[in-house]
Amino acid sequence: MTTHSPAASGSLTLAPWSARGLDVLHRQNTPELTEHLGGVESTERIRLRHERYLAMTDGRMFLLMLDGEAAGSVGYWPHTWQGQEVYETGYAVLPEYQGRGLAVRALLLCARRAGHPGGPAWLHAFPSVRHDASNAVCRRAGFELLGEVDFEYPPGRRLRSHNWRLALTV
Repeated sequence: MTTHSPAASGSLTLAPWSARGLDVLHRQNTPELTEHLGGVESTERIRLRHERYLAMTDGRMFLLMLDGEAAGSVGYWPHTWQGQEVYETGYAVLPEYQGRGLAVRALLLCARRAGHPGGPAWLHAFPSVRHDASNAVCRRAGFELLGEVDFEYPPGRRLRSHNWRLALTV
């Protein structure tokens, strides 16, 4: 899938997670990009995350590819939220590619991939209430803000988050 937008130049595609993703995870592992996610992770935790992404069977992780260059990541995975089966999503754009609308475009491409017959009806995002940029991405992508919630991320850490949802279409 490719999308073009007048607000952002270049051809954005989602590529299946691959060995190339390990470098992207290391490049995303900065204090600035992990401030709202529990902080910088060890090399071993990055390697384990990469292996989980490669092994995903229910849900998918993608590399954001802008004109052939890895620009970040986006994905969806199953999550039980308030007794309902939904997909949760997460996304990150490398600093040198930020400010071009790529996260919004990638999130919409990811939502198209997540919608399938018999699958969850909703895609949820739970950015920190203090993460203005991530909340703006959800708003611009057409997600509905359901309110503030307590969310556990990473495991063992309570995070005050916004609960955003987008209807998945088949």
